[in-house]
Amino acid sequence: MTIYIRSCTLEDLHILQEISYETFNDTFKHQNSPENMKAYLEKAFNLKQLEKELSNHSSHFFFVYFNDEVAGYLKVNTNDAQSEEMGEESLEIERIYIKSQFQKHGLGRYLLNRAIEIALEQNKEKMWLGVWEKNENAIHFYKKMGFVQTGAHSFYMGDEEQTDFIMTKTLELR
Repeated sequence: MTIYIRSCTLEDLHILQEISYETFNDTFKHQNSPENMKAYLEKAFNLKQLEKELSNHSSHFFFVYFNDEVAGYLKVNTNDAQSEEMGEESLEIERIYIKSQFQKHGLGRYLLNRAIEIALEQNKEKMWLGVWEKNENAIHFYKKMGFVQTGAHSFYMGDEEQTDFIMTKTLELR
């Protein structure tokens, strides 16, 4: 079993779009209407939007590979790329997704640890993320990894307003 991470570049745009569609759809299609899923996927993961995000110097994407196959990805944001104003001392994990066939292999933890490394390299004091209040598996995982709920914000899935818990982890700077 070989696991490794690599940074995404603009050359990876189509692979990023494909894995974004697949993982988001697999994660949320059972709890949302097809219309809202379609609207969200088309808005969030169209090529123009992903290219804009990949080109932002305050956002970074990483693929995780399992036996040389793309198994998931991570997106982290700093500074003004964060989806909420959390300050210069924060790093946001905006997306962390693993393809369903690769779950339960420790890849989410592997990506989360990479995000922690990035935060520490940049002298960030805390990490935060938004997680849908109904995504119990993810909430449990983040709690296990030391995150605590510190707030909530609205997230729109198509025309439906949903609630994301804001979860934060304080980091010990080296």
